[in-house]
Amino acid sequence: MTRRIALLKTWVMVAAASALTAFAQEDYPTRPVTMLVPFPPGGVADAVGRPVAEAMGRYLKQSVVVENKGGAGGGIGMAQVAKSKPDGYTMLMALSSLVVLPEADKVLKRAPMFQLDQLKPIARFSADPTVLVVNADSPWKTYAEFMAYVKSNPAKVSFGSSGNYGTMHVPMEQLKVATSSHMLHVPYTGAGPAVMALLSGQIEALSTGPASVAQQIKAGKLRALAHWGEGRLAALPDVPSLKELGVSITYAQWSGLFVPANTPTAVVDKLRQAAKFAASDARANQAMVAAGTSFMFQDMPEFERYVQTDAKDMAGLVQRIGKVD
Repeated sequence: MTRRIALLKTWVMVAAASALTAFAQEDYPTRPVTMLVPFPPGGVADAVGRPVAEAMGRYLKQSVVVENKGGAGGGIGMAQVAKSKPDGYTMLMALSSLVVLPEADKVLKRAPMFQLDQLKPIARFSADPTVLVVNADSPWKTYAEFMAYVKSNPAKVSFGSSGNYGTMHVPMEQLKVATSSHMLHVPYTGAGPAVMALLSGQIEALSTGPASVAQQIKAGKLRALAHWGEGRLAALPDVPSLKELGVSITYAQWSGLFVPANTPTAVVDKLRQAAKFAASDARANQAMVAAGTSFMFQDMPEFERYVQTDAKDMAGLVQRIGKVD
């Protein structure tokens, strides 16, 4: 009898705990949610993250607070989310460097900052080819002029990035390999600081998503010479692709929302719905267009497949690039 009572008490406690957990998940969120952007303000992840966070907050009826935390090409912030509590209150707005950094750690023979399986994809919001830009005061009016100078002056032209193996670094390494050219890499903590360095003349060039430089191009402060896409860009219709110019390389800088692995299914489903709402929200769409990009939304199943494919492609690219300073 005593054992039966003990078992009954245990069953009641487990059932009560399960009920409380289910209730908490259904009631999610009950407090503000953090969206960590692993770069300083001014980059693509920030430009996408802020309108998405605002729209998701309206759907969730709780504030979604953007927190910028740059460093290591985004790796520091990505690792923080990967290791955070899987309760839906810490999200990550990542760029495509997410799938590159674990492979770069292997190439560099260092302890991984995080692993991809520590994060669960929720939705993709954008996927823009990067754009090669120079200061408007530079002597290069075309890609051909720029590359001619680069080849005749090895390692004298410097380009900025958001960090080693980041989304601004990888396409420039692609370009160097494809054209057998040499340029000096200068890493910064994010796209914002790198763009500021270009504007101030500290570096000569960079490759970044249109959202990071659209306003400066429109204002006549920067000049776009080429991009890594397949065809012309709606935001920059006069800028040719590298493929058009005879350089057969492409690169897409995507942005997407992730949460820690093992986040409860009910919470993930709620965030998926909030992400869909954000991608269809008129206010968020206007903000994206104003920033120089647009939504290219993928829901979780499609985005999971996209991430897996991109991770495989980027692993091969990082191995070809090899160890860089």
